[in-house]
Amino acid sequence: MRRLLISLTTLATLALSGVAAGAAATPTMSLRSEHVNGSVRAVLSDDHWQVTGVLSSFQAHQTVSVHVFENGRPIARRRVALARHGSTGVFHLALHIGGTGKITVHAIHYASRAMPRVTSNFVSVWVVAPQAALGERTLSVRILQARLRALHYVIGAPGVLDSQTSLGVVAFQKEVGLQITGVPDASTFAALAAGKGVFPIRYRAHGRHVEADLTHQVLALIGAGDQVQRIYDMSSGKPSTPTAPGSFTVYNRTPGTNDLGMVDSSYFNGGDAIHGYAEVPPYAASHGCLRVPIPDAQAIYDWVQMGTPVDVYFG
Repeated sequence: MRRLLISLTTLATLALSGVAAGAAATPTMSLRSEHVNGSVRAVLSDDHWQVTGVLSSFQAHQTVSVHVFENGRPIARRRVALARHGSTGVFHLALHIGGTGKITVHAIHYASRAMPRVTSNFVSVWVVAPQAALGERTLSVRILQARLRALHYVIGAPGVLDSQTSLGVVAFQKEVGLQITGVPDASTFAALAAGKGVFPIRYRAHGRHVEADLTHQVLALIGAGDQVQRIYDMSSGKPSTPTAPGSFTVYNRTPGTNDLGMVDSSYFNGGDAIHGYAEVPPYAASHGCLRVPIPDAQAIYDWVQMGTPVDVYFG
């Protein structure tokens, strides 16, 4: 690892849900990792994550020794007190590790008068760099996609930074005011880790509708349950032919590609439509329409219906 910073904090007062009641005849101890991006089981360098341990039999004043390894090499050891939870002993250990590598955690309860020696399973988590390049298939990309998906940005094939995922990165970068590259760098990952990029619904009373934010140049599909369903990259009308703000409804829909190169068009205000187009620059460039990338056009067209409200505004 380029550098290694470990912060181990005992959080023994935290409750643990779902712990089985009753002590086993022979004590056992289990560890599990938490806040590791779901099934990805990896974290970014300097992320905060946690290991929770459960000892099947609790005895007062008992402790466990927690061992931390980097790529099989021991790097830290901490003694942690157990907290009672029913008949079990529980501990929570917060970790904050910089650099990159495979981190493995193991715990041992050394034999005492009250309890024999008990060892836990090994829990491993990859710590990866907060960066990714187009075409890469890495754990960093999987973390990126998991966090974008949680915010309802559209992504592509799982685990690869393909063109569709890059479009999702563009929309996110627009929403949070980052440099628009479509390639996630440290600032993109930092903004995701900070919880930025949530699309603020403005017209909650409009039910199932479309919102087009002219300031950030993104388009969002809002479900009937007042929830953001998808967020897309968009390019609205350029200064000489601006898109008019206001609340409209879809009055005409034409599938396929027309003579102007508009793909899967949903008209909402005169000749202005939501449609796919070959060129969707990261700024307002259309003749008044809401352009979206062609790969997104059909999915948006299938979602929009006749009479769907379209709210266009400066965010």
